[in-house]
Amino acid sequence: MLIWGIFIVFILICLALDLGVFNKEDHVIKSKEAGIWTAVWFSIAMAFSGIIYWLFNAKLIENPTNISANTAVLKYITGYLIELSLSIDNVFVIAVIFSSFAIPAKFQHRVLFWGILGAIIFRALMIVFGVALINKFEWIIYVFGAFLLFTAYKMLKSEDDYNPQESTIYKWVKKLFPVTTTIEGHAFFLVENGKKAATPLFLALIVIELTDILFALDSIPAILAITADPFIVFTSNILAILGLRSMYFLISRMLQKFRYINYSLVVILAFVGLKMIFSHLIEVPEWLSLAVIILALAGGILASVYIKDSSSTDIDPQP
Repeated sequence: MLIWGIFIVFILICLALDLGVFNKEDHVIKSKEAGIWTAVWFSIAMAFSGIIYWLFNAKLIENPTNISANTAVLKYITGYLIELSLSIDNVFVIAVIFSSFAIPAKFQHRVLFWGILGAIIFRALMIVFGVALINKFEWIIYVFGAFLLFTAYKMLKSEDDYNPQESTIYKWVKKLFPVTTTIEGHAFFLVENGKKAATPLFLALIVIELTDILFALDSIPAILAITADPFIVFTSNILAILGLRSMYFLISRMLQKFRYINYSLVVILAFVGLKMIFSHLIEVPEWLSLAVIILALAGGILASVYIKDSSSTDIDPQP
C-alpha cells in the first residue's frame, strides 16, 4: 500500500503544480505549449516503465498474477498505449462539447483539469471493481470481450452526430440546477436574481465527466484484457489520462485530418475483445499485443495522411 500511496501523492503533486503554478492564469493553450506538455507527460509515462521494472524485479509490490519484471513492463506500456489511443475518440467528443457550450478557449484547460481529476477517482473505482470481478468470476472475461467486440461494431457504424445539448446527461443537469448562459471568468456558478445558477463551464464539466465514465466502460475492459494486475492497470490508465489534456489541445484542431483513426480504434477494440474471449485457448505474447496496437495506430495515421478526402472540413474546437 505504501507504493500505491507514493504514486497517488505524486499524481496529486503534478496536478497541484499544473493548476497552481504552470496554469495559474487562464490563457489560450497554443499548439507549441500543448506539444511540449504532451512530450513531458509521455516521457513521464515511459520513464515510469523503469519504475515498474524495478518494483517487480525487487519484489516491492504485490504480484498477484506472478509475472516477471520484463513482462510487467510490456503489459504496462501496452495498457498505456491502449488507453492513450482510445482517448483520441474522447478528444473528439470534448471538442464537440466545448463548441456546443461556447466555452472560451482560455477557460478550456481549467474545465479539463477538474474533469480529469474526477475521472481519476471514477477510473480507480472501476479498476478495483473490474479486477475484483475477473479474480472472482473468471467467466466475466468473456462478457468483457463480447462487450468490446460490440463496442468496436458500434464505433464502425457510428455517424459522429453527437449533440451534447440533446443528450440525457445535459437534460438531467438542467433539472438539478438553474442554468445561465452568462460566463464570468472561470466561475462554475453565478448568482442571478438571488439564485445560484450553473454556468456553461459547469455544464461542460459535468457532461465531460459523465461522458468519460461511458468511455471508461470501453477502456477499462480493454486494459484488463492485457493484465489483471491492479497496479499496472491503475498506473497506465491514470498516466494516460493525465496526458489527455495537453493531447486535446495538440490534436483537437487536426481531428478531421486523422479521419481514419477511428478504424484503428475499431481494430484495437476488436483485437483485445477477441483476446479476452480466447484467453483460455490461445496465449497471445505481450510483444504481439503491443505490435498490433502500434501498427493499427500507424495504419490509421498513414491512411489519413496519404488518402485525400476533398469533402473534409476542419473542426474548430474553440468558439
